[in-house]
Amino acid sequence: MNNNYITVGALTRYIKYKIDNDVNLQEVYIKGEISNFKRHSRGHFYFTIKDEESRINAIMFSSQTSKVAFEPIDGTKVLVKGRISVFEQTGNYQIYVSEMMEDGVGNLYALYEKLKQDLKKEGLFDESHKKKIPAIPSRVGVVTAPTGAAIRDIISTINRRYPLCEVYLFPSLVQGNGAKEDIVKKIKIADTYDLDTLIVGRGGGSIEDLWAFNEEIVARAIYECNTPVISAVGHEIDFTIADFVADKRAATPTGAAEIAVPDKLELKKLIKQLELRSSKNINNIINYNKTILERIKTSYILKNPMSIYEIKEQKLSNTIDKLNSYIVNYLDSKNTRLNNLKTSYILKSPSKIYENKQNKYTHLIEKLEVLNPLNTLKRGYSITKINNKVVTDIKSVKKHDLINISIKNGNIDAKVIDINKN
Repeated sequence: MNNNYITVGALTRYIKYKIDNDVNLQEVYIKGEISNFKRHSRGHFYFTIKDEESRINAIMFSSQTSKVAFEPIDGTKVLVKGRISVFEQTGNYQIYVSEMMEDGVGNLYALYEKLKQDLKKEGLFDESHKKKIPAIPSRVGVVTAPTGAAIRDIISTINRRYPLCEVYLFPSLVQGNGAKEDIVKKIKIADTYDLDTLIVGRGGGSIEDLWAFNEEIVARAIYECNTPVISAVGHEIDFTIADFVADKRAATPTGAAEIAVPDKLELKKLIKQLELRSSKNINNIINYNKTILERIKTSYILKNPMSIYEIKEQKLSNTIDKLNSYIVNYLDSKNTRLNNLKTSYILKSPSKIYENKQNKYTHLIEKLEVLNPLNTLKRGYSITKINNKVVTDIKSVKKHDLINISIKNGNIDAKVIDINKN
């Protein structure tokens, strides 16, 4: 019997040992498409990464899946980092994924959505922060590439629609390395030029070409700009972070120019309408005042100016008559009263008044003498008090009470020894 035969398990362990110790397989980078994706109840990801030529099983443990910034589904193109090893039970080699992101556009879209949500929560997109775009500007600035269709379209549109407006170009990089920093720089410079409106944008392109307008520093520069900003990035279907934070979004650079300035033909129509309305209003005012003037010219007062004096003269005469009548009546009443006083009983017989008053006084003295309690005491009566209150009822007196007895010529303080009640 040949002793060189080994078990499947031994062979698998050997292969696993070789792979685990190969430094080239400890950190590998693979790109491909996800298929057979499954999310385990414990949070692990199980899936296959494939391309046109082959496929490899993959596993990503829950400790790493929380770092994935997108929702993996079958068909998603991904970039993964991990190590290669062998699962001994099946003998299959597989990749243990530690990092995963969407490939190309998908990854950029995830970054775009994350920044969009963050800035929205912070309030940079709120309508309350949007500045109004002036209806008739004198100076419009443009931050874009100095060459290309975008700047040509903007300038030609403004010149066609409203040639009175001055256009200031602030040439900037709009894609590639350094583009975002250059855009921010030119926005800040433009904000010092006392512009009515600032257009920031570029022509169409891929998401990678437009990416500078999805950068956070560009969004914040637009938000902090004191000049009203119109964003004009790409085509109508393209939406960038700059569009959401700007005061107004235009679908294209040409659309931005149309928003920034009025149409001279529409302005002429408006001016003509205002001219007609003004003329009509002026004529109405003139006709109205003519009517009032005619009424004044034909009024009774102007035809008979003396009537004003006559009316006032009549009123004055009536007032004088009333005053004279009042004075006469007042004097008559005072004379009558004076005569009554002269013939009154008091002035004719003043001694009789004195005698009447003397008799009344004497009568009152006699009444007081009758009611005087001292006279009662002279006849042998007394007044008993307890605590300065007159005793009128035997029930109000108790044994041992201290009493005060007033008699004709003094007071007696005594103590009650006994009480006899009837």
